[in-house]
Amino acid sequence: MLRTVAERDSYANLVLPGLLRDRGITGRDAALATELTYGSLRGQGTYDAVLGACLDRPPEALDPPVLDVLRLGAHQVLATRIPPHAAVDTTVDLARARIGEGPVTLVNAVMRRLTTRDLAGWIDQIAPAESTDPIARLALRHAHPAWVVRAFLDSLDGDRTQLEAALAADNERPQVTLVARPGRAGLAELEAAGARPARWSRYGAVLTEGDPAGIPAVRERRAGIQDEGSQLVALALAAAPLEGPDRRWLDMCAGPGGKAALLAGLATDRGATLLAVERQPHRARMVENALRGDAGNHRVVVADATQPLPGEDPFDRVLLDAPCTGLGALRRRPEARWRRRPSDIPTLRALQLALLTAALAAVRPGGLVAYVTCSPHLAETSTVVSDALRHRVDVERVDARPLLPGVPELGDGPDVQLWPHRHGTDAMYLALLRRR
Repeated sequence: MLRTVAERDSYANLVLPGLLRDRGITGRDAALATELTYGSLRGQGTYDAVLGACLDRPPEALDPPVLDVLRLGAHQVLATRIPPHAAVDTTVDLARARIGEGPVTLVNAVMRRLTTRDLAGWIDQIAPAESTDPIARLALRHAHPAWVVRAFLDSLDGDRTQLEAALAADNERPQVTLVARPGRAGLAELEAAGARPARWSRYGAVLTEGDPAGIPAVRERRAGIQDEGSQLVALALAAAPLEGPDRRWLDMCAGPGGKAALLAGLATDRGATLLAVERQPHRARMVENALRGDAGNHRVVVADATQPLPGEDPFDRVLLDAPCTGLGALRRRPEARWRRRPSDIPTLRALQLALLTAALAAVRPGGLVAYVTCSPHLAETSTVVSDALRHRVDVERVDARPLLPGVPELGDGPDVQLWPHRHGTDAMYLALLRRR
Protein backbone atom coordinates (compact mmCIF):
# COMPACT_ATOMS: atom_id res chain seq x y z
CA MET A 1 0.00 0.00 0.00
CA LEU A 2 2.81 2.43 0.85
CA ARG A 3 4.52 1.68 -2.46
CA THR A 4 1.27 2.28 -4.35
CA VAL A 5 0.78 5.67 -2.69
CA ALA A 6 4.38 6.72 -3.36
CA GLU A 7 4.79 5.42 -6.91
CA ARG A 8 1.35 6.07 -8.37
CA ASP A 9 0.22 9.13 -6.40
CA SER A 10 -2.73 7.03 -5.22
CA TYR A 11 -4.95 7.96 -2.28
CA ALA A 12 -4.95 5.38 0.50
CA ASN A 13 -8.64 5.81 1.32
CA LEU A 14 -9.56 4.93 -2.27
CA VAL A 15 -7.19 1.98 -2.73
CA LEU A 16 -7.02 0.28 0.66
CA PRO A 17 -10.65 -0.97 0.96
CA GLY A 18 -10.40 -2.80 -2.36
CA LEU A 19 -6.99 -4.21 -1.46
CA LEU A 20 -8.35 -5.59 1.81
CA ARG A 21 -11.25 -7.21 -0.03
CA ASP A 22 -8.95 -8.70 -2.67
CA ARG A 23 -6.70 -10.21 0.00
CA GLY A 24 -9.63 -11.44 2.08
CA ILE A 25 -8.46 -9.46 5.12
CA THR A 26 -11.31 -8.82 7.57
CA GLY A 27 -12.07 -8.11 11.21
CA ARG A 28 -9.18 -7.33 13.53
CA ASP A 29 -6.61 -8.02 10.82
CA ALA A 30 -8.25 -5.43 8.58
CA ALA A 31 -8.32 -2.94 11.45
CA LEU A 32 -4.60 -3.48 12.10
CA ALA A 33 -3.72 -3.21 8.40
CA THR A 34 -5.69 0.04 8.20
CA GLU A 35 -4.03 1.45 11.31
CA LEU A 36 -0.54 0.59 10.05
CA THR A 37 -1.22 2.07 6.61
CA TYR A 38 -2.92 5.28 7.70
CA GLY A 39 -0.63 5.77 10.69
CA SER A 40 2.56 5.36 8.68
CA LEU A 41 1.34 7.78 6.01
CA ARG A 42 -0.01 10.30 8.50
CA GLY A 43 3.12 10.39 10.64
CA GLN A 44 5.59 10.21 7.78
CA GLY A 45 7.29 13.57 8.33
CA THR A 46 7.68 13.05 12.06
CA TYR A 47 8.83 9.46 11.69
CA ASP A 48 11.40 10.48 9.09
CA ALA A 49 12.77 13.10 11.49
CA VAL A 50 13.06 10.47 14.25
CA LEU A 51 14.61 7.94 11.86
CA GLY A 52 17.10 10.60 10.82
CA ALA A 53 18.30 10.73 14.43
CA CYS A 54 18.81 6.94 14.34
CA LEU A 55 20.67 6.82 11.02
CA ASP A 56 24.07 7.91 9.75
CA ARG A 57 22.46 9.28 6.57
CA PRO A 58 19.27 11.16 5.64
CA PRO A 59 16.22 8.84 5.50
CA GLU A 60 15.59 9.79 1.88
CA ALA A 61 18.98 8.30 0.99
CA LEU A 62 17.66 4.82 1.83
CA ASP A 63 16.12 2.58 -0.80
CA PRO A 64 12.38 3.39 -0.82
CA PRO A 65 11.23 -0.11 0.26
CA VAL A 66 13.65 0.00 3.22
CA LEU A 67 12.30 3.39 4.25
CA ASP A 68 8.73 2.06 3.98
CA VAL A 69 9.59 -0.83 6.29
CA LEU A 70 11.18 1.52 8.82
CA ARG A 71 8.19 3.88 8.74
CA LEU A 72 5.89 0.94 9.44
CA GLY A 73 8.15 -0.09 12.29
CA ALA A 74 8.36 3.45 13.67
CA HIS A 75 4.58 3.74 13.75
CA GLN A 76 4.29 0.47 15.67
CA VAL A 77 6.92 1.48 18.23
CA LEU A 78 5.93 5.12 18.68
CA ALA A 79 2.15 5.21 18.21
CA THR A 80 0.60 1.80 18.95
CA ARG A 81 0.32 -0.60 21.87
CA ILE A 82 2.29 -3.28 20.03
CA PRO A 83 5.11 -4.42 22.36
CA PRO A 84 8.46 -2.98 21.23
CA HIS A 85 10.13 -6.38 20.91
CA ALA A 86 7.29 -7.60 18.68
CA ALA A 87 7.51 -4.47 16.52
CA VAL A 88 11.26 -4.94 16.10
CA ASP A 89 10.95 -8.64 15.25
CA THR A 90 8.13 -8.23 12.73
CA THR A 91 9.84 -5.28 11.06
CA VAL A 92 13.08 -7.23 10.66
CA ASP A 93 11.12 -10.24 9.37
CA LEU A 94 9.30 -8.01 6.88
CA ALA A 95 12.58 -6.57 5.58
CA ARG A 96 14.01 -10.06 5.14
CA ALA A 97 10.88 -11.41 3.42
CA ARG A 98 10.14 -8.48 1.14
CA ILE A 99 13.60 -7.02 0.38
CA GLY A 100 16.22 -9.62 1.27
CA GLU A 101 19.09 -10.09 3.71
CA GLY A 102 20.94 -6.93 2.59
CA PRO A 103 19.18 -4.34 4.78
CA VAL A 104 18.34 -6.63 7.73
CA THR A 105 21.27 -5.53 9.92
CA LEU A 106 20.49 -1.85 9.32
CA VAL A 107 16.77 -2.31 9.97
CA ASN A 108 17.44 -4.23 13.19
CA ALA A 109 19.85 -1.58 14.49
CA VAL A 110 17.56 1.35 13.67
CA MET A 111 14.53 -0.34 15.20
CA ARG A 112 16.41 -1.04 18.43
CA ARG A 113 17.47 2.60 18.64
CA LEU A 114 13.86 3.65 18.10
CA THR A 115 12.74 1.71 21.17
CA THR A 116 15.02 3.68 23.51
CA ARG A 117 12.50 6.56 23.75
CA ASP A 118 8.80 7.10 23.36
CA LEU A 119 7.49 9.63 20.84
CA ALA A 120 7.45 12.49 23.37
CA GLY A 121 11.06 11.71 24.25
CA TRP A 122 12.11 11.79 20.61
CA ILE A 123 10.26 15.08 20.07
CA ASP A 124 12.13 16.58 23.03
CA GLN A 125 15.41 15.50 21.46
CA ILE A 126 14.86 16.54 17.82
CA ALA A 127 12.37 19.45 17.97
CA PRO A 128 13.22 23.08 18.75
CA ALA A 129 12.20 24.36 22.16
CA GLU A 130 8.72 25.84 22.50
CA SER A 131 10.24 29.25 23.19
CA THR A 132 12.47 29.06 20.11
CA ASP A 133 10.14 27.81 17.37
CA PRO A 134 6.68 26.78 18.59
CA ILE A 135 5.40 26.14 15.05
CA ALA A 136 8.19 23.69 14.23
CA ARG A 137 7.62 21.88 17.51
CA LEU A 138 3.87 21.61 16.90
CA ALA A 139 4.54 20.42 13.36
CA LEU A 140 6.70 17.54 14.59
CA ARG A 141 4.46 16.65 17.52
CA HIS A 142 1.30 16.51 15.39
CA ALA A 143 2.87 15.31 12.11
CA HIS A 144 1.93 18.27 9.90
CA PRO A 145 4.24 20.31 7.66
CA ALA A 146 5.09 23.63 9.30
CA TRP A 147 3.48 25.62 6.47
CA VAL A 148 0.17 23.84 7.07
CA VAL A 149 0.39 24.58 10.79
CA ARG A 150 0.90 28.27 10.03
CA ALA A 151 -2.03 28.28 7.59
CA PHE A 152 -4.34 26.70 10.18
CA LEU A 153 -3.21 29.22 12.80
CA ASP A 154 -4.05 32.11 10.46
CA SER A 155 -7.49 30.67 9.75
CA LEU A 156 -8.10 30.22 13.49
CA ASP A 157 -7.28 33.88 14.18
CA GLY A 158 -4.07 33.01 16.01
CA ASP A 159 -5.79 30.88 18.66
CA ARG A 160 -3.12 28.37 19.77
CA THR A 161 -5.57 26.25 21.78
CA GLN A 162 -7.82 25.85 18.75
CA LEU A 163 -4.80 25.14 16.60
CA GLU A 164 -3.65 22.24 18.78
CA ALA A 165 -7.17 20.82 18.79
CA ALA A 166 -7.37 21.09 14.99
CA LEU A 167 -4.02 19.36 14.46
CA ALA A 168 -4.93 16.59 16.90
CA ALA A 169 -8.30 16.05 15.19
CA ASP A 170 -6.56 15.58 11.83
CA ASN A 171 -4.80 12.56 13.33
CA GLU A 172 -7.96 10.82 14.50
CA ARG A 173 -9.56 8.18 12.33
CA PRO A 174 -12.83 9.56 10.90
CA GLN A 175 -16.02 7.57 10.99
CA VAL A 176 -17.61 6.49 7.73
CA THR A 177 -20.47 8.85 6.88
CA LEU A 178 -23.13 7.83 4.39
CA VAL A 179 -25.69 9.86 2.47
CA ALA A 180 -29.13 8.59 1.48
CA ARG A 181 -29.68 10.10 -1.95
CA PRO A 182 -33.09 11.81 -2.05
CA GLY A 183 -35.76 9.87 -3.89
CA ARG A 184 -33.56 6.77 -4.09
CA ALA A 185 -32.89 5.67 -0.51
CA GLY A 186 -34.06 6.60 2.97
CA LEU A 187 -32.31 6.85 6.33
CA ALA A 188 -34.39 3.96 7.62
CA GLU A 189 -32.70 1.63 5.14
CA LEU A 190 -29.24 2.77 6.25
CA GLU A 191 -30.18 2.47 9.90
CA ALA A 192 -31.41 -1.07 9.29
CA ALA A 193 -27.91 -1.81 7.94
CA GLY A 194 -26.31 -0.68 11.21
CA ALA A 195 -25.83 3.07 10.68
CA ARG A 196 -27.07 5.81 12.99
CA PRO A 197 -28.39 9.23 11.91
CA ALA A 198 -25.80 11.96 11.41
CA ARG A 199 -25.97 14.97 13.68
CA TRP A 200 -27.15 17.66 11.29
CA SER A 201 -27.66 16.40 7.75
CA ARG A 202 -31.14 14.98 7.39
CA TYR A 203 -29.80 12.65 4.71
CA GLY A 204 -26.66 11.56 6.58
CA ALA A 205 -25.88 8.42 8.58
CA VAL A 206 -22.75 7.25 10.39
CA LEU A 207 -21.53 3.68 10.00
CA THR A 208 -19.58 2.77 13.12
CA GLU A 209 -18.39 -0.62 11.90
CA GLY A 210 -18.53 -2.89 8.87
CA ASP A 211 -17.84 -2.43 5.19
CA PRO A 212 -20.13 0.14 3.52
CA ALA A 213 -19.83 -1.82 0.27
CA GLY A 214 -21.86 -4.54 1.97
CA ILE A 215 -24.92 -2.27 2.23
CA PRO A 216 -27.26 -2.81 -0.73
CA ALA A 217 -28.16 0.88 -1.06
CA VAL A 218 -24.46 1.81 -1.30
CA ARG A 219 -23.68 -1.02 -3.69
CA GLU A 220 -26.58 0.07 -5.92
CA ARG A 221 -25.51 3.77 -5.72
CA ARG A 222 -28.81 4.78 -4.12
CA ALA A 223 -26.65 5.88 -1.20
CA GLY A 224 -23.02 6.89 -1.08
CA ILE A 225 -20.07 7.62 1.18
CA GLN A 226 -19.97 11.36 1.80
CA ASP A 227 -18.63 13.43 4.67
CA GLU A 228 -21.32 15.30 6.57
CA GLY A 229 -19.60 18.61 5.87
CA SER A 230 -19.89 17.99 2.13
CA GLN A 231 -23.56 17.22 2.59
CA LEU A 232 -24.14 20.37 4.62
CA VAL A 233 -22.69 22.80 2.08
CA ALA A 234 -24.79 21.30 -0.73
CA LEU A 235 -27.90 21.35 1.45
CA ALA A 236 -27.24 24.99 2.35
CA LEU A 237 -27.24 26.00 -1.31
CA ALA A 238 -30.48 24.09 -1.91
CA ALA A 239 -32.14 25.59 1.17
CA ALA A 240 -31.22 29.25 0.55
CA PRO A 241 -34.25 31.46 -0.20
CA LEU A 242 -34.51 32.39 -3.85
CA GLU A 243 -36.73 34.92 -5.62
CA GLY A 244 -38.02 34.06 -9.05
CA PRO A 245 -37.68 30.76 -10.93
CA ASP A 246 -35.89 27.79 -9.43
CA ARG A 247 -35.62 25.39 -12.34
CA ARG A 248 -31.96 25.31 -13.46
CA TRP A 249 -29.11 24.19 -11.22
CA LEU A 250 -25.41 23.93 -12.11
CA ASP A 251 -22.60 21.92 -10.52
CA MET A 252 -19.45 23.35 -12.10
CA CYS A 253 -16.76 20.90 -10.92
CA ALA A 254 -18.91 17.86 -10.39
CA GLY A 255 -16.45 14.96 -10.24
CA PRO A 256 -16.54 12.46 -8.65
CA GLY A 257 -20.25 13.12 -8.20
CA GLY A 258 -21.16 13.00 -4.51
CA LYS A 259 -22.55 16.53 -4.24
CA ALA A 260 -24.06 16.27 -7.73
CA ALA A 261 -26.03 13.17 -6.71
CA LEU A 262 -27.35 14.89 -3.59
CA LEU A 263 -28.28 18.05 -5.49
CA ALA A 264 -29.89 16.04 -8.28
CA GLY A 265 -32.23 14.31 -5.84
CA LEU A 266 -33.22 17.64 -4.28
CA ALA A 267 -33.70 19.22 -7.71
CA THR A 268 -35.91 16.34 -8.87
CA ASP A 269 -38.18 16.85 -5.85
CA ARG A 270 -38.70 20.47 -6.92
CA GLY A 271 -39.05 19.88 -10.63
CA ALA A 272 -35.66 21.42 -11.34
CA THR A 273 -32.85 20.00 -13.47
CA LEU A 274 -29.15 19.80 -12.76
CA LEU A 275 -26.35 20.30 -15.25
CA ALA A 276 -23.13 18.68 -13.98
CA VAL A 277 -19.91 19.89 -15.60
CA GLU A 278 -16.61 18.03 -15.29
CA ARG A 279 -13.43 18.67 -17.24
CA GLN A 280 -11.93 15.17 -16.97
CA PRO A 281 -13.79 12.49 -18.98
CA HIS A 282 -13.10 9.68 -16.49
CA ARG A 283 -14.46 11.81 -13.64
CA ALA A 284 -17.48 12.75 -15.76
CA ARG A 285 -18.21 9.04 -16.07
CA MET A 286 -18.09 8.80 -12.28
CA VAL A 287 -20.67 11.59 -12.08
CA GLU A 288 -22.89 9.77 -14.58
CA ASN A 289 -22.70 6.65 -12.43
CA ALA A 290 -23.60 8.63 -9.32
CA LEU A 291 -26.65 10.18 -11.04
CA ARG A 292 -27.83 6.93 -12.60
CA GLY A 293 -31.20 5.96 -11.15
CA ASP A 294 -32.36 9.49 -10.36
CA ALA A 295 -35.76 10.19 -11.88
CA GLY A 296 -34.85 13.71 -12.99
CA ASN A 297 -33.80 14.86 -16.44
CA HIS A 298 -30.25 15.75 -15.43
CA ARG A 299 -27.23 16.03 -17.71
CA VAL A 300 -23.47 15.56 -17.44
CA VAL A 301 -21.16 17.34 -19.87
CA VAL A 302 -17.38 17.30 -20.28
CA ALA A 303 -16.26 20.93 -20.43
CA ASP A 304 -13.89 23.50 -18.96
CA ALA A 305 -15.99 25.32 -16.37
CA THR A 306 -13.84 28.46 -16.60
CA GLN A 307 -15.30 29.04 -20.07
CA PRO A 308 -18.91 29.99 -20.94
CA LEU A 309 -21.16 27.01 -21.58
CA PRO A 310 -22.44 27.36 -25.15
CA GLY A 311 -26.21 27.36 -25.60
CA GLU A 312 -26.97 27.45 -21.87
CA ASP A 313 -29.32 29.99 -20.29
CA PRO A 314 -28.36 31.49 -16.91
CA PHE A 315 -28.79 29.27 -13.86
CA ASP A 316 -30.77 29.80 -10.67
CA ARG A 317 -28.40 27.96 -8.30
CA VAL A 318 -24.71 27.25 -8.92
CA LEU A 319 -22.40 25.05 -6.88
CA LEU A 320 -18.68 25.64 -7.31
CA ASP A 321 -16.76 23.05 -5.29
CA ALA A 322 -13.42 24.34 -6.48
CA PRO A 323 -10.23 22.29 -6.86
CA CYS A 324 -8.03 23.00 -3.83
CA THR A 325 -5.21 21.63 -1.69
CA GLY A 326 -7.60 19.33 0.19
CA LEU A 327 -6.11 20.38 3.54
CA GLY A 328 -9.59 20.07 5.04
CA ALA A 329 -9.65 16.29 4.51
CA LEU A 330 -6.33 15.27 6.04
CA ARG A 331 -8.11 12.80 8.33
CA ARG A 332 -9.29 10.84 5.29
CA ARG A 333 -6.27 11.38 3.06
CA PRO A 334 -3.31 11.20 5.44
CA GLU A 335 -0.71 11.27 2.68
CA ALA A 336 -2.00 14.59 1.28
CA ARG A 337 -0.27 16.65 3.99
CA TRP A 338 3.15 15.53 2.70
CA ARG A 339 2.18 15.61 -0.97
CA ARG A 340 1.09 19.25 -1.12
CA ARG A 341 3.53 22.20 -1.19
CA PRO A 342 3.11 25.94 -0.56
CA SER A 343 4.02 26.42 -4.22
CA ASP A 344 0.73 24.71 -5.15
CA ILE A 345 -1.31 27.59 -3.72
CA PRO A 346 -0.79 30.31 -6.38
CA THR A 347 -1.79 28.01 -9.25
CA LEU A 348 -4.84 26.70 -7.40
CA ARG A 349 -5.84 30.19 -6.31
CA ALA A 350 -5.73 31.49 -9.88
CA LEU A 351 -7.95 28.59 -10.96
CA GLN A 352 -10.35 29.17 -8.07
CA LEU A 353 -10.66 32.84 -8.97
CA ALA A 354 -11.25 32.04 -12.65
CA LEU A 355 -13.92 29.48 -11.73
CA LEU A 356 -15.68 31.83 -9.32
CA THR A 357 -15.70 34.59 -11.95
CA ALA A 358 -17.27 32.11 -14.38
CA ALA A 359 -19.82 31.01 -11.76
CA LEU A 360 -20.96 34.59 -11.20
CA ALA A 361 -21.30 35.01 -14.96
CA ALA A 362 -23.38 31.82 -15.20
CA VAL A 363 -25.96 32.71 -12.55
CA ARG A 364 -28.99 34.89 -13.28
CA PRO A 365 -29.69 38.13 -11.42
CA GLY A 366 -31.29 37.08 -8.15
CA GLY A 367 -29.63 33.66 -8.34
CA LEU A 368 -27.19 32.10 -5.90
CA VAL A 369 -23.61 30.81 -6.10
CA ALA A 370 -22.09 28.57 -3.42
CA TYR A 371 -18.29 28.79 -3.41
CA VAL A 372 -16.96 25.72 -1.59
CA THR A 373 -13.48 24.37 -0.87
CA CYS A 374 -12.29 21.46 1.24
CA SER A 375 -9.60 23.64 2.76
CA PRO A 376 -9.36 26.16 5.61
CA HIS A 377 -6.39 27.95 4.02
CA LEU A 378 -7.30 31.65 3.76
CA ALA A 379 -5.62 31.89 0.36
CA GLU A 380 -8.22 29.41 -0.94
CA THR A 381 -11.28 30.63 0.96
CA SER A 382 -12.36 34.11 2.01
CA THR A 383 -9.63 36.01 0.18
CA VAL A 384 -10.59 34.36 -3.13
CA VAL A 385 -14.17 35.54 -2.62
CA SER A 386 -13.02 39.03 -1.65
CA ASP A 387 -10.85 39.29 -4.75
CA ALA A 388 -13.67 38.08 -7.00
CA LEU A 389 -16.07 40.64 -5.53
CA ARG A 390 -13.66 43.58 -5.41
CA HIS A 391 -15.21 45.27 -8.45
CA ARG A 392 -18.59 43.50 -8.44
CA VAL A 393 -21.18 45.87 -7.03
CA ASP A 394 -23.85 43.51 -8.37
CA VAL A 395 -22.95 40.64 -6.01
CA GLU A 396 -23.54 40.39 -2.27
CA ARG A 397 -22.48 37.88 0.36
CA VAL A 398 -25.36 36.01 2.02
CA ASP A 399 -25.17 34.86 5.63
CA ALA A 400 -24.80 31.09 5.29
CA ARG A 401 -25.05 30.28 9.00
CA PRO A 402 -28.88 30.06 9.24
CA LEU A 403 -28.78 27.52 6.41
CA LEU A 404 -26.91 25.05 8.64
CA PRO A 405 -29.50 24.79 11.46
CA GLY A 406 -28.25 23.39 14.73
CA VAL A 407 -24.58 23.43 13.74
CA PRO A 408 -22.62 25.22 16.52
CA GLU A 409 -19.54 27.44 16.47
CA LEU A 410 -20.01 28.95 13.03
CA GLY A 411 -18.34 32.23 13.90
CA ASP A 412 -19.38 35.74 12.91
CA GLY A 413 -20.36 34.92 9.33
CA PRO A 414 -21.42 35.51 6.70
CA ASP A 415 -19.22 32.68 5.44
CA VAL A 416 -18.94 29.31 7.20
CA GLN A 417 -15.79 27.36 8.03
CA LEU A 418 -16.33 23.86 9.39
CA TRP A 419 -13.56 22.07 11.34
CA PRO A 420 -12.91 18.47 12.37
CA HIS A 421 -12.24 19.45 15.99
CA ARG A 422 -15.38 21.56 16.26
CA HIS A 423 -17.86 19.74 14.07
CA GLY A 424 -16.42 16.28 13.40
CA THR A 425 -16.55 17.01 9.66
CA ASP A 426 -13.96 17.79 7.05
CA ALA A 427 -12.84 21.43 7.13
CA MET A 428 -15.28 22.60 4.47
CA TYR A 429 -15.58 26.31 3.63
CA LEU A 430 -18.78 27.85 2.26
CA ALA A 431 -19.43 31.33 0.91
CA LEU A 432 -22.93 31.99 -0.42
CA LEU A 433 -23.22 34.79 -2.99
CA ARG A 434 -26.29 36.38 -4.53
CA ARG A 435 -26.18 38.29 -7.78
CA ARG A 436 -28.34 41.39 -7.30
